[in-house]
Amino acid sequence: MAENLIIDGQTKAERYATLLPQAFALIDSEDDLIAAMANTAAAIHHTFGWLWTGFYLVKGDELVLAPFQGPIACTRIRKGKGVCGNAWQQATTLVVPDVDAFPGHIACSSLSRSEIVVPLLDTAGTVRAVLDVDSIELASFDDNDRVALEQICTRFSRLFG
Repeated sequence: MAENLIIDGQTKAERYATLLPQAFALIDSEDDLIAAMANTAAAIHHTFGWLWTGFYLVKGDELVLAPFQGPIACTRIRKGKGVCGNAWQQATTLVVPDVDAFPGHIACSSLSRSEIVVPLLDTAGTVRAVLDVDSIELASFDDNDRVALEQICTRFSRLFG
């Protein structure tokens, strides 16, 4: 795939319609997990201009920072802690319209106001990583984001071996 990102559309749905095939191509054409994560994080981030877009890898009993776009982030997150740790523990996508109302939220950036975290599962259904996206606006994420980002994250399963 060419190293170009085409961003098209005014609505979120239109932007996802343009992003999804490009993200799938980035993931499907790469055998290295980190490389695929890096380009996917960049593609999502630049399509929507959110505050922070990136991945955390499951390593032992922690999530460890992986490729991302945005300001410096928390390096390690324990299982069950914050939005990321809870999404990992529950093996489900969490959409948080107001991070200040989420019990135990970890404020990696004081600018973050809303968040979505999507688990990445291997072919056996084990959470191996999470995709974390933060916005400076309240209630930035909805079902459109959940569905599209889950589709993107599902494409990573073959890379976990």
